[in-house]
Amino acid sequence: MNWKFTGDRPVYQQIMAAIRGSILKEELKPGMKVPSVRDLASEAQVNPNTMQRALTELEREGLLVGGGTSGRTVTTDESILHATRERILRELAQECAEKFMVFGITPTQAAGLLLQLEGEQEE
Repeated sequence: MNWKFTGDRPVYQQIMAAIRGSILKEELKPGMKVPSVRDLASEAQVNPNTMQRALTELEREGLLVGGGTSGRTVTTDESILHATRERILRELAQECAEKFMVFGITPTQAAGLLLQLEGEQEE
């Protein structure tokens, strides 16, 4: 995982976003065992308590399943994965729309710009 942290929000939230992204991109596949808190904390160069908090929150969201002594795994519940993906995409779309509207660009105009960018990337 790519661990780059900024000062704009708490580190545990940034860890959650990174792991959530890995799950939704299926880098961490449903049912896959998640590395231990210590291993992840060492890899990310953060305090194990920070990593524990992030993983506990992801369990509360339902993305991770605690297995006691056998460790955590990624949920296999497709409804949770689908709902999380939809929620995040909706939040991202809302954030983008708000930023475009600051410049007087409507969501329809923004969609046109995004389609134009997609076309340019395909060339």
